[in-house]
Amino acid sequence: MGPLHLVPRRLISQLYCGLKSPAATGTKICLTMARPSSNMADFRKCFAKAKHIVVISGAGISAESGLPTFRGAGGYWRKWQAQDLATPEAFAHNPSRVWEFYHYRREIMRSAEPNPGHLAIAQCEARLREQGRRVVVITQNIDELHRRAGTKNLLEIHGSIFKTRCTSCGVVAENHKSPICPALSGKGAPEPETQDARIPVEELPRCEEAGCGGLLRPHVVWFGENLEPAVLQETDRELALCDLCLVVGTSSVVYPAAMFAPQVSARGVPVAEFNVETTPATNTFRFHFQGPCGSTLPQALAPHETETAS
Repeated sequence: MGPLHLVPRRLISQLYCGLKSPAATGTKICLTMARPSSNMADFRKCFAKAKHIVVISGAGISAESGLPTFRGAGGYWRKWQAQDLATPEAFAHNPSRVWEFYHYRREIMRSAEPNPGHLAIAQCEARLREQGRRVVVITQNIDELHRRAGTKNLLEIHGSIFKTRCTSCGVVAENHKSPICPALSGKGAPEPETQDARIPVEELPRCEEAGCGGLLRPHVVWFGENLEPAVLQETDRELALCDLCLVVGTSSVVYPAAMFAPQVSARGVPVAEFNVETTPATNTFRFHFQGPCGSTLPQALAPHETETAS
């Protein structure tokens, strides 16, 4: 599977037309359906029957906790969008600027709280676990809000902003320091007129492993980098086993995650999209519920009348 990248919206439908269903032997299928249903009662019937539910979440659910998405109009930090800074090339060229960007994001993510959408997913997972049913969250988000909401079965496919990786020795470590290093204190202001701090590289976050001291980077997947093979393998396993899939707050334009739900839909599994707007993948899914996830998910994932504890 290829590295992380944005797919132009005009090409999405071309990508979706050509997915292969596991049930087919080399037959390409075009994933287009009639207008997806917004009938909550019909979705709830699927939900009541499901034994293995996968939730794929993206930036939209975190936006409801006040976190910027850095996409679309107004989605800038200073003069740059995320794809301008979240790359190995940007870090090699100007590690001070990239660390300012991530310091700003760390600070706002530290102060954010899980919203009703996060909590509905976590509560559903805990409840269904008692019934012998499984809920797994596959998130593109790096803010750990699912974890803080109480989600246990969690695959953070793009990593976590609260972990670092040493560029010299490769050690990955949790890091919740605020600021992550003294030189970043008070830095990272997002306004366009703000000048770069130009922090000397030796004053940026450094590895604390004995005898190392190498430059740290955020332990996140940047554009142009591959997802970790072990995480991808586990993701593939969960997607292959699920009998219901929810796509929550994702734009469906960041590859490879943009292809996960259409691949599930290709084998006939119900997929429900929860978003404030339609996406390039909307018409490939059985359900679409438009509106804030914090409003739609609590209703969708509430206890069903047929539920009984095992």
